[in-house]
Amino acid sequence: MTAPGGAHIVVIGAGVAGLTTAHSLLPDAMSADGAPPRRVTVLEAAPRVGGRIESGPFAGHVVDCGADAFLARVPDAVELCRELGLDHLLTSPASSSARVWTAGALRPLPTGLVLGVPADLDSLAASGIISPAGVARAALDLERTDWADGAPGPDPEGADDQSVGRLIRSRLGDEVFERLVAPLLAGVNAGDADQLSLAAGAAQLAAAARIHPSLILSLRRQLESARSSGADPDAPVFNGLPGGTQLLTDTLHARILERGGEVRCSSPVSGLQRTDGGWRVITADATLDADAVVIAAPAPTAAALLAPFAPEGAAGLAALEYASVAMITVAVPRRAMTCDLDGSGFLVALTDRLPALTACSWASSKWAHLADPDTAILRVSAGRHGDTAALELDDDALAAAIHRDLRTTMGLDAAFGECRITRWNDALPQFRAGHLGRVRALREELDAGAPGLTVTGAAHEGLGIPACIRQARAAATHLAEQGF
Repeated sequence: MTAPGGAHIVVIGAGVAGLTTAHSLLPDAMSADGAPPRRVTVLEAAPRVGGRIESGPFAGHVVDCGADAFLARVPDAVELCRELGLDHLLTSPASSSARVWTAGALRPLPTGLVLGVPADLDSLAASGIISPAGVARAALDLERTDWADGAPGPDPEGADDQSVGRLIRSRLGDEVFERLVAPLLAGVNAGDADQLSLAAGAAQLAAAARIHPSLILSLRRQLESARSSGADPDAPVFNGLPGGTQLLTDTLHARILERGGEVRCSSPVSGLQRTDGGWRVITADATLDADAVVIAAPAPTAAALLAPFAPEGAAGLAALEYASVAMITVAVPRRAMTCDLDGSGFLVALTDRLPALTACSWASSKWAHLADPDTAILRVSAGRHGDTAALELDDDALAAAIHRDLRTTMGLDAAFGECRITRWNDALPQFRAGHLGRVRALREELDAGAPGLTVTGAAHEGLGIPACIRQARAAATHLAEQGF
């Protein structure tokens, strides 16, 4: 190990987690001789930085090919935007209302939902999404006085973690789960909420489940606590960037270079070796010696690199499954639809699956900077874990299938003016019960047997831009605490 502050740190992966880690490790100012106290090199296998974040021109605008927003009520992404001088650009959706396709219609989501779980049963009943029997079943949750059939257990992040499906089905019944909770969570991770880890995939529900045996009462207490603490109930839930989310990763890239860091694209890492002084990082065309290494790559790559040094943790990481999805961005005449586009888009209930479409964002209604009086821009998702039929179609066939589903749901009767298909293969990790416990064990194994080697990114402690930023900051802090 070199003297503290003089280390060379290699970051493997230039998605938002890897770039944020590198940015956090570099100082704000150069030393007197023009060199940073730390040297940081970022290695990226792809020809571009940003990972799953990408934006591009479409229908006269810049429209995201992947994530177009991030949570505003958790601080990580907002604070990073402030550091980068992007906070003045942040914008919130023009409409927060959404719908769900069920029983042959697009029905507005009820108010008072928390990750799809209703805190307001009157609004739930009025929505028409859940049958009277389903509402009555959900109301039974208010009578619960014990945690039977949905016990949170003493260690919610370890072996006692449970699936979202188990919790919601046992507390509020199948209809609430299949028509509200599962569609919403599937829109986040394109997965099976019956298998999704509660702690890793729905932390707010995990916390609520430990407050009171009634999940509805627990959520009401959460909401009331937020109001009494002075939280603004009208504060935006999401933020976006009018120049596209790629503006965030592009700015991170530029700041890393300005601070003396190095970013090498088209540089996949094939192996790691221990050396007397730290680590040797092997790529196809170079070998780098490093004092510490941060792996911010997807699980398969990370597991292969970690296997010699943390075999148990690497095996668990290698078993992590991924979902593939496609984002089909289309421009259509507004007059060509019977749907009024009043809202941010719609989800599809598990009970009413469509042949290809899993969710549709009305981007030109959701974002003021994409508004157009004549043309609607829609961002349509296809594919989910365990269901790749739509993704196996070629681009022309997939576009045709999406067109048919839009005709079914929105009454579309005109051809696409423009269509862009972006395929994200093996993009979204699927967290199973106990996932966070396995991540904790991996980190402990690395600290004990491979100091200076750590991991970060979406495969570990949560999807989404704020979660990746939070983990990246933690990785940088962890290395600093180890003396790098």
